[in-house]
Amino acid sequence: MSDTGLRIGELAARSNRSVHAIRWYESQGLMPGVARDAGGRRVYHVIHLGWLDLMHRLRRTGSIAEMREYTALVREGRSSLGQRKELLQAYCVRAQATITQWLQALELIDGKIAFYDEWLATGQPPALLPHQSRPEALPTAARAPKKLRKPRCSPER
Repeated sequence: MSDTGLRIGELAARSNRSVHAIRWYESQGLMPGVARDAGGRRVYHVIHLGWLDLMHRLRRTGSIAEMREYTALVREGRSSLGQRKELLQAYCVRAQATITQWLQALELIDGKIAFYDEWLATGQPPALLPHQSRPEALPTAARAPKKLRKPRCSPER
């Protein structure tokens, strides 16, 4: 059915989402542009693949209410472009904050691993506690984490 659209099973297979998940997104009002064929069956399009991916990621970084708000803005069309951008910038700021927290957690965990490595190697507990680890005791990856690209919501951009 690729020429005229996708059935829900095809969309599920191509999006790596379950039929149940796709129906949930639709029941929550989070799937704009879903048509029905003459038999009343849902007809999806390739654009829904990207949409499902966006909704999945927004769900991980925001609320369902915000997802509904974004979807409603998309339905409004071109007049809501600025509002959509602002809403996505708020998501971006939250995602950046989460990434920072995860990098801090990774640094602490790497320090704790280095602490145990030293203890196991010497047979003696190190002088410093894991949360006080020396940068030189950390693995290279923890000392110099890869620099993330500055997102568009960064004040420095």
